[in-house]
Amino acid sequence: MYETSRLILRPWQDKDIAPFAQMGQDHQVMEYFPKLLNKDESISMIERMKARFNQYGFCFYACELKQDQSFIGFIGLNVPTFSAPFTPCVEIGWRIASPYWGNGYATEGALKCLEIGFNQFKLKEIVSIAVKDNLKSIHVMEKIGMQRDYSGDFLHPLLPESNKLAPHILYRMQEQHFSRKK
Repeated sequence: MYETSRLILRPWQDKDIAPFAQMGQDHQVMEYFPKLLNKDESISMIERMKARFNQYGFCFYACELKQDQSFIGFIGLNVPTFSAPFTPCVEIGWRIASPYWGNGYATEGALKCLEIGFNQFKLKEIVSIAVKDNLKSIHVMEKIGMQRDYSGDFLHPLLPESNKLAPHILYRMQEQHFSRKK
């Protein structure tokens, strides 16, 4: 479990299923994903995150507010399973429930995850990807100090090339450029 001033990043629990499944049905949250997720798909994603935590020691952590333990989404580190020119790699990512947008939670949690990745797991680089039109995620990437790698832009291999969500952009951060070292 990790903490920031307002957030707790922790392993997934059964109590997360209902609010995470609700997020998977939110058109705003899922705007830049190929489809809404049904409850079984949400549960399957949670199970994959638990397995990644067991395998790597990190995952997209369940995220809750310290003040009232409300589940607000996930923020964390992940090893993508698809193949692209920049893989294998560790990516940072987030998905926050829409009622909690605009409060800086993704930025706050992502900064903590960079710290975890570079200081605890001794990663040399962390990447982040987004659909090219996902300006909210791109804004977070830039706020946490990641740099766009224009040569790394790619068509997501799990989507048809003609899909409007296929064009993705790549951001990177090298360990030596992370400013919150211990």
